[in-house]
Amino acid sequence: MKTLTIRLTSPLQSFGNEATFARRTSGDYPSKSAIIGMISAALGYRRDDKRIPKLNELSFAVRVDQQGKTQTDFQTVEWKKDKRKVTYRDYLQDAVFMIGIGHENEKIIDEIKKALRQPKFQLFLGRRSNVPAGILDLKSFSNVDPVTVLENMEWQASKWYQEKKWRQTKDDFVRHIEIIADANLLPGKRIMMTKDRVKSFNQRNRQYGYRSVAVVDVKLKNPYVEQIKADMDLKNLNTDHDPMRFL
Repeated sequence: MKTLTIRLTSPLQSFGNEATFARRTSGDYPSKSAIIGMISAALGYRRDDKRIPKLNELSFAVRVDQQGKTQTDFQTVEWKKDKRKVTYRDYLQDAVFMIGIGHENEKIIDEIKKALRQPKFQLFLGRRSNVPAGILDLKSFSNVDPVTVLENMEWQASKWYQEKKWRQTKDDFVRHIEIIADANLLPGKRIMMTKDRVKSFNQRNRQYGYRSVAVVDVKLKNPYVEQIKADMDLKNLNTDHDPMRFL
């Protein structure tokens, strides 16, 4: 299996959860359907493209490297003449996620990677206003599944967040980082059901089915520790010198 990782970060992200006219909440992490939607946009698939459900075959895992804070926005909507209503939208602020997708056919992963580099349609993280913070950071790995890659990949949180975590804990490691993945990638773990298997993105008839997922916690080294050690080494360098001793 070949795996592609995608680092998702943006000032605001929002991934569909419960939705009513008055309130739209966000999940705590990107759903598989959200990533399939982003890949579909990159490949140039329109919402009713028959090829979209085939992307459910991708193996999927997400690692929550930096938990976002929930921010709620409100909008005033005139839903009938002279009748207004306040609606609310939730967003994740300053979050960082590592996505892993995999497939036995390496050409499919290569095609997706190329499309994400040169997308046919605009990419966004949940809502059109939430564009990625710059060019996507993509890495590919051969002969390994998404969970194994994410279990061993360096912690990708923002530098300021790495420093904040270290100052809070004084621990070289960051603990209890969640990886949520297709259940078949985590055999032996408790299985849960989530409704984000894509059937149709058609705006008039969106349809989702259920898929099984599992969760595992991992412990990762905080890269900020290496920076501290490097700074200490610089401070300990002997820079005393006597320019007159050569005379």
